[in-house]
Amino acid sequence: MCHQLAVGVANEAARAAEAILMVADEPVEPQLLAQLLELSPARVDELCEELAAAYEAEDRGFVLARVAGGWRFQSHPDLAPYVERFVLDGQPAKMSPAALETLAIVAYKQPVSRAQVAVIRGVNADAVMRTLSQRGYVEEVGRDPGPGQAILYGTSRMFLERLGVDSLADLPPLGDFVPGAEVVEALERGLGADDG
Repeated sequence: MCHQLAVGVANEAARAAEAILMVADEPVEPQLLAQLLELSPARVDELCEELAAAYEAEDRGFVLARVAGGWRFQSHPDLAPYVERFVLDGQPAKMSPAALETLAIVAYKQPVSRAQVAVIRGVNADAVMRTLSQRGYVEEVGRDPGPGQAILYGTSRMFLERLGVDSLADLPPLGDFVPGAEVVEALERGLGADDG
């Protein structure tokens, strides 16, 4: 009887977690789920991991993912073409190369000021930073203690959500995107040959 009661409580907690996560607009932090379910945050993480594994084993069209410090339901990554077709309805909704470049700079260099972004990009970044801020991808995270006390920017929780990562530590290392010395030398040699 005791085992049956424990299974019933666990099943109710799992169902309650599913119900909460189903209606949540953004990832729900384990601490909040723990408070609502009257469980420890560690047990909530275990429960969500068990649910995620069960959905994966059943090959469902959705996954329960740990994203931006919380848990949320999202479409299965291998079904992205269908979801994109539904969401975009044929309308391209891409970020400009300038916006992507600026967002990458903020993600890897944060906290960073608009002036620092402009120096790295080589062009004024005010308009792009304003757009990224309006879309909710970057936000003010502080002030530079130096002269002028420039506003410092960092990526937002929405940035982590849209990228589908739990924290900035999950971003690929910047070195993965930098060519090796031999590639740079070959490029320089190739460019030098055209000068003569």
